[in-house]
Amino acid sequence: MNVLIAVPQLLAAAAFVSIPVVRSRYGATATASAHAELRRQGVRTTVLAENGMRFDASGHETWAPVSIAAALVASALLVLLGASWAHPVAWTVQALVLLINCVILYSNRTAVKSVRAAFSRKGDPELARIDVPALLKAAEDGFPRWTWTLQNARHAVVFAASALVPATLVLG
Repeated sequence: MNVLIAVPQLLAAAAFVSIPVVRSRYGATATASAHAELRRQGVRTTVLAENGMRFDASGHETWAPVSIAAALVASALLVLLGASWAHPVAWTVQALVLLINCVILYSNRTAVKSVRAAFSRKGDPELARIDVPALLKAAEDGFPRWTWTLQNARHAVVFAASALVPATLVLG
């Protein structure tokens, strides 16, 4: 039974690590594509950095998924080692991972709206005239097509693990 808990957690950890790996490899290309779109729109390319908008693996794009993966690996190891408190830890970690993944999914689905709102809050007329959908599309095009399949697979793995782990804990 412990293997049925640990394996999904390890798969989910690998799924989270894929985020900074992909961003590390292709983030510079995505940033260059976004800069090209800003130049096309007649906007200075520094607005991305000035507003903390990045497409590479820096900052929270690395520490957050790696931290989540580390928590999942630690939980899986506790389960495999048979620690007396491993199952409550697995339950808690998996619930938090599910919530975090929902936030990530929501953030992905509302990116245009949230970037527009962030730019609007700055009160900068140059930011206000940016065609945000075109900017985000250009950045997206900087990543290979398969990365979007990987993103969907990551969500599927995390949601499946978040269902399987608690179900195994309850039924086991």
